[in-house]
Amino acid sequence: MNLPRRRFLHLAAGAAALPSMSRFAWAQAYPTRPVRFIVGFAPGGAADIMARLTGQWLSEQLGQQFVIENRPGAAGNIATEAAVRSPPDGYTLLLANSVNAINATLYDKLNFNLIRDIAPVASIHREPNVMEVNPSVPVKTVPEFIIHAKANPGKINMASAGIGSISHVSGELFKMMTGVSLVHVPYRGAGPALVDLLGGQVQVSFSTMSSSIEYVRAGKLRVLAVTTATRSPALPDVPTVAEFVPGYETSFWTGIAAPKNTPAAIVDKLNDEMNSALADPKMKARMAELGATALPGSLALG
Repeated sequence: MNLPRRRFLHLAAGAAALPSMSRFAWAQAYPTRPVRFIVGFAPGGAADIMARLTGQWLSEQLGQQFVIENRPGAAGNIATEAAVRSPPDGYTLLLANSVNAINATLYDKLNFNLIRDIAPVASIHREPNVMEVNPSVPVKTVPEFIIHAKANPGKINMASAGIGSISHVSGELFKMMTGVSLVHVPYRGAGPALVDLLGGQVQVSFSTMSSSIEYVRAGKLRVLAVTTATRSPALPDVPTVAEFVPGYETSFWTGIAAPKNTPAAIVDKLNDEMNSALADPKMKARMAELGATALPGSLALG
């Protein structure tokens, strides 16, 4: 059968377009089954809290469950490796956070390369850490804590969410800049660390604000300072560490990532949904209650 040249070109062009049209239609239908959302820390910490907030939004908007899977261990490296080894089909996401950036410099050998193996999807939030103590500790200010710690070298236990976590790094920075001696006690997440801080087994922590603020408001923990350069609107009467230790500053951020080569249309769809979530007044109000600041952002370059 002979086809006119123009008709042949039209058919060829249509055939070439089919794969991209199919991919677009597939992405438009996404998700068609539950999505696994991996968190590298135990329940109760800032990463877990933000994953559950955003996972609930995405579930409601996209019509499928975003199932939170806590995979604590190795400061989030176990969870990150599980994510990068997953099929790049949009059905496994990672709650990325500042600890991923810390780990890239802390560990000499990892079984993955974060920049090479992960596709950024959306940013979520940023928040301060809070320097807080069990109420039994006889101090109410950062200067008083420094004096107390120097009078009791090696006798004050500092809880963290794990080696390399932002609470650990924040505490180590404080030790370095003030010359105090604290005993680091790592846990598998902020939740377990807070349990022991509340119970008095450890005396101080540089916890994320969202995981701690309700205990602070209830008077179960005494907050001495926030770790950001400026005071937090959520705790406006609480000073910054930098007011007493000039130059001190740390904070915690989260975002969503996916395995590399996840279809761009799916990544774009998730990014759009997250930006809608972060612009929603109820979501913004909930984040503000937790001491968090929403961080919407586009994936566009240039």
